[in-house]
Amino acid sequence: MPGPSRGRPARRPLSVRRPVPAKRGKAANSRLRIAVGRVLLITALLAAGVKLVQVQGFQAEALSAQAERQRATPIDIPAERGSITDRNGNQLAFSIEARALYVLPALMRQKWDEEVKKNPELQSYEERAREIAEFVQKTLGREVSGQKTDADTVYALLTKDISYTEIADRVEPDKAEAISERYADVGFERRAVRVYPNGELASNIVGAANWRKDQQPPGTQGLLGLENSQNNLLSGTNGRRIVDTVQGNDTVVIPGPGRSREITPATPGKSLELTIDLDTQYAVQNMVTDYARKAGANSASAVVLDTATGEILAMANDKTFDPTDFGRATDAQRSNTAVSANFEPGSVHKIVTAAAAIEDGVYQPDSVLTVDGSIKVADRTIKDSTWHDTQKMSFTGVFAKSSNVGTLMAAQQVGADRFADLQAKFGLGSRTGSGLPGEEAGLVPPRQQWSGSTFGNLPIGQGLTVTLLQMTGMYQAIGNDGLRVPPRIIKAEIGADGSRTELAKPEGVRVVSPQTAKTVRDMFRSIVQSAPNGQSGTGTSAAVPGYQVSGKTGTGQQLEPSGLYSNSKYWITFAGIFPADSPRFAVGVMVDNPQAGTQESASSAPLFHDIASYLAQRYQVPMSAEPSPVVPLVL
Repeated sequence: MPGPSRGRPARRPLSVRRPVPAKRGKAANSRLRIAVGRVLLITALLAAGVKLVQVQGFQAEALSAQAERQRATPIDIPAERGSITDRNGNQLAFSIEARALYVLPALMRQKWDEEVKKNPELQSYEERAREIAEFVQKTLGREVSGQKTDADTVYALLTKDISYTEIADRVEPDKAEAISERYADVGFERRAVRVYPNGELASNIVGAANWRKDQQPPGTQGLLGLENSQNNLLSGTNGRRIVDTVQGNDTVVIPGPGRSREITPATPGKSLELTIDLDTQYAVQNMVTDYARKAGANSASAVVLDTATGEILAMANDKTFDPTDFGRATDAQRSNTAVSANFEPGSVHKIVTAAAAIEDGVYQPDSVLTVDGSIKVADRTIKDSTWHDTQKMSFTGVFAKSSNVGTLMAAQQVGADRFADLQAKFGLGSRTGSGLPGEEAGLVPPRQQWSGSTFGNLPIGQGLTVTLLQMTGMYQAIGNDGLRVPPRIIKAEIGADGSRTELAKPEGVRVVSPQTAKTVRDMFRSIVQSAPNGQSGTGTSAAVPGYQVSGKTGTGQQLEPSGLYSNSKYWITFAGIFPADSPRFAVGVMVDNPQAGTQESASSAPLFHDIASYLAQRYQVPMSAEPSPVVPLVL
C-alpha cells in the first residue's frame, strides 16, 4: 500500500467531501437581476420623460399662469387698537371690527371659464356674476357707509377687466363672512373702524386715526393729536400669518379656504385714560365757542387745571373738527391752540412781580406806593393804561388797578436776576411736559441777552410769549401753596386684560413759600372787588356770588407786520383761582383779537365767571365761609 505523498496533505475520502455548487446556476441568477434592474430603470426614465414632456409641453402655459398668479407671502396681522377714555371711563375713541369685501375679477373670470370648459352645462361667468351681485345686495342692502352695494353696481365691478376691486370697506363681519362662505371668490380683509362717539368734543386733544391700506402693514394709523403721539402704545404688537397672494402684488390675498395660515397672534394695544372730565370739557368747549362768536374773535381757548394735581380737567378751543372727516378740516381747526399758540400774556403776568416782592419781603399787601402816571426804563417811557396824576396806591391796589407803573416800581426793587429766576420756576420758556402733541415752549429772552429796556417789558407781560397752558400753570402754583405741579393729560394706561397702571405723578417745583402763595391769592381777590369811590378792581365781571375768587385780567398788544405794537389788535386774557379761600381749580382763558365794540372785547373775565360757575355746580363746591374783604386800592 503506497504511503502519502511528501509535501501535500492527504486527500479526504469521498464520503466526507462537501458538494461544490454549480458555477453555471450562480451566473444565471446574476444575469436575471441585472436585466430586471435595467427594465425598471428604463421604465422610470420613460415615465420621467413623459411627465417632463407633459409639463414642459402640454401643461407649461397653465402651470406658468398659475405660478404667476399666486405666491405664499408672510404678512403682519394688525393688532386691535386701544381706546381713549376720560377720567371716568367715558369713551372718547374706540375701534369696532369691520371687513372690506373685495374681488379679483380677471382671475375669477379665468377660473370660471376653465370650469365651463370642463363642464359646458355650467352657467356663464356673466350669469354667475349677476347671481353674486344679487346676493351681495340681499345681504348688505343697497348701500354701506356711503358706498353703493346694489346689484347693478356690484355686477359692474365683477365684470370689469381689472385685477382687483373693492366692493365695500365697512361691512359687518358676520355679513362679510356669509358672502365669502357662499362665494369663495369674494374675499374679505379685516379692518378696524375708529369711532368717536362725541364727535368734535375734545377733538383737538384726542386727534384722529384712520385705516391706512397703503402702509405696511395695513392698519389703523394715528394721524393727529394723542392718536398720533401715542400711536405705538395704542397700536399694540402685530401678529404674523402666511397667505397666498397675487404675484406682483403681495398686498392682494387670493380668496378661498386654506389661503391663510396664522403663525403668531397679535397683541392688542393699550388704552389711555385721560385726565379730562367729559362733562366739564363739553360745558367749557361750548362756552368758549359761544364767547368767541359773540366777540368776533380770531380764536379763543380755555384751560381748567386741578390745583392740587396739575391734571387737565378741560382744555377747549373754539375751533374743532370732525375726527371721522378730518381731511376737510383746516389747520386752525386741527390745532390745539391752548398749547400751540404763543401770545404775550399782558397783565396776567404781573403775578410774577407780586410773588417775588412778597417772597423777598420787599412789600406787604398794604404797603403804600406813590405811583406817577408814567415811568422811564432805559430809553422807554411806560404809562398806565388810563392816565392819572401821581397817586398813592396800596401794593394790593397796584395789581387790582393793573398799574404798569406801580408794577415796574416793584420789579425794580426785586431786581432783574431774581425776577428772571422766578419766571423760570413758574415754568416759562419751557414745555410743560403735559403729554400733548404740538406743544410750544413760548419764548422768554435769556437773562444774558436783556437790553436796558427789557426789564421795562417783562414785568408787565410784554416782550415774552407763553402758551395758555403755561399761563394757567402759574396760577395753579399759587393755588397749590406755591408748589407748581407740571400739568398732564394722560392719567393711566389700561391693558387689554383690564389692568390699570396709573402714570407717575410729575415732581412738583417749589416756586414760593406756602405763606407767600396765600398772601398773593388774598391780594388778587381785589381784582374782582366791586366797591364805590374808585375802589373796584379791573375784573369785577369774574366774580361768582357766594365764592371768593382770585385772579388777574390781562391785555396783550399784538405786533403789526412792521414789528410795532398794534393799537387795535389784542389778546384778552384772564387767569384765576377758584375758590380763593380753598383752591380747587385754576382757570385760564385767552381770546385772540376780539372785535372792538362788542361787550366781550373789553375783558375775558365774564368767560372765567361762566366757567367757574359751572365748576361750582358740577363738583358741588361748598360756598366760601365768608365773602372777600373789601380792601383799599387807591388811597
